[in-house]
Amino acid sequence: MKFHKLTYLLIFITFFISTCSYAQQKEIKIKYSGFFGIDEEKSPGARILTRDDSQQVHIYHDGIDMWCDQAIHYENENFVEAYGNVIIKQGDSINMNSKYVEYSGITKLAFASGDVVLTDPTSTIKTDTLWMDRVKQQAYYKSGGTVVKDTSGTITSQIGRYYMSNKKYQFVQNVKLVNPQYVIDSDQLDFYSETGRAYLFGPTTITGETSKIYCERGFYDTKNDTGYFLKKSRIDYDDRIIEGDSLYFDRNKSYASATNNIKITDTINNAIVKGHYAEVFRDKDSVFITKRALAISVQENDSIYIHSDTLMVTGKPENRITRAYYNAKIYKSDISGKADSIHVNHKTGLTQLINLQRFSSSDKFAKKRTPVLWNIGNQMTGDTIHLISNPETKKLDSLKVFDNAFIISKDTLGDGYHQMSGKQLYGLFKDNKLSTVDIIKNAESIYWMRNDKNELVGTDKAKSGIIKIFIEDNEILEVRKIKDVDGNVFPEGEFPEKERLLRGFVWRDNERPKSVDDLFKDDPPLELTIIKGLDDYVPQKQFFDEALMKRVKESDKNSNSKEKESKASRKIPKVEDKTSKKIKKQQ
Repeated sequence: MKFHKLTYLLIFITFFISTCSYAQQKEIKIKYSGFFGIDEEKSPGARILTRDDSQQVHIYHDGIDMWCDQAIHYENENFVEAYGNVIIKQGDSINMNSKYVEYSGITKLAFASGDVVLTDPTSTIKTDTLWMDRVKQQAYYKSGGTVVKDTSGTITSQIGRYYMSNKKYQFVQNVKLVNPQYVIDSDQLDFYSETGRAYLFGPTTITGETSKIYCERGFYDTKNDTGYFLKKSRIDYDDRIIEGDSLYFDRNKSYASATNNIKITDTINNAIVKGHYAEVFRDKDSVFITKRALAISVQENDSIYIHSDTLMVTGKPENRITRAYYNAKIYKSDISGKADSIHVNHKTGLTQLINLQRFSSSDKFAKKRTPVLWNIGNQMTGDTIHLISNPETKKLDSLKVFDNAFIISKDTLGDGYHQMSGKQLYGLFKDNKLSTVDIIKNAESIYWMRNDKNELVGTDKAKSGIIKIFIEDNEILEVRKIKDVDGNVFPEGEFPEKERLLRGFVWRDNERPKSVDDLFKDDPPLELTIIKGLDDYVPQKQFFDEALMKRVKESDKNSNSKEKESKASRKIPKVEDKTSKKIKKQQ
């Protein structure tokens, strides 16, 4: 008996709490109506409210005011349908206009349709249908909409969501932001209307008059016209394409910077610059790049590679200059070199190898580290080296070595070295190989002489005003001495050891880059910058989430209508939107 009493008591308490909870729901109040009517056939259990000539019907519920030309008020369900020039105001910030609204006082969910316009102090939403959840303070559309922001532009999307508390929009599917200076196309764009900041997810392009940006995750400040882009990021900047793990962009300064795994392509000159940090100044036609910097002049059969600590590429496309600073090296299959700095004028085809005077003059035994150039088996050094190529064919044309010129080639059949030195050196190329060399002023030479059977017959050591060398297939065919000739030919085995090297001889084959990878062998270990910034996309919860659906079910329970579902249920989409899941999969 006691058990039954306890059961009845619990049932009564549950019923009482439920009844009180429903009773505590704030009722929709009619503040003004010109006319009242009843139509039990069309709207059973409802009052029909109609405006008069003086003003519209005025309805109030828990902090919002609604005005309309006509309303149907279902008092038992705490529900209202509003028709004609419907206006909803929530506080001083949110205003909504439409042709039709359904509103539930139980769920606090409004459904608006017909030329819907929702405004706050910073932006305006225009769409055909809109849901507004006053509990979560969110608005949502799924049939296409437009958001107008005065300074940022106009944003359109298939699906949109507005978080009123933090002034945030989330746009999904066919998103387009149109600004007078650029257009953003994206799969998803999160936008904060007060700050004008946009967060980009999925394949995104930003197209301006002079640039086009692509990324799959990024950030853009629409007020300051700056951006930060990650994941497959790329900027097409006039005649340059900039790619990197992360990119920064400033439209006002025509400036971009890139970090880690950078590739900058010169589409006009068919050249590529790589590295791990770069800055691009569009107005100055200037590129600065460092951290394993590598410049590549792309050629059909044999590209030219230049590596240094720092690279700068400047000038208009028709007059580009590449400057490589600090431990600069150049490599091509048939020629390579090394210097403090290398300057390349792409218009004239002039490549300069230059060294700084850093050795100590007080050290009489110090070796002067002059620029060095290798062509097949020949090593050439001098204070400055100029290499001239044909700008159109890209083939080597000539060579100039200024001051302290020295050319060395190893005797391939012995252990000696052919050597020529002088004040200056001039060389001509044929099919990218040295064919003739002229040593000018104070010329000295050591030449290991061989007969037709490649047998050593003697060593020629001489001085003269000029030495002219003829080379074929990397073999010295003839050495001519011109003007003031003085020297000796030493028979085989009689050439003194101390005479075998000319003053200034340094064989530097161990420094010679013999592949592209060799260009980096002297570099310190590379430590890439840890890129921080934008987090991965985290899908937002569904607008019609469990909390909202619980409120809808509560309204069904409390409904006095003969229908199975309350009127608050009828505009809830039956099929859940799957767009967020699609975006998550793309990430």
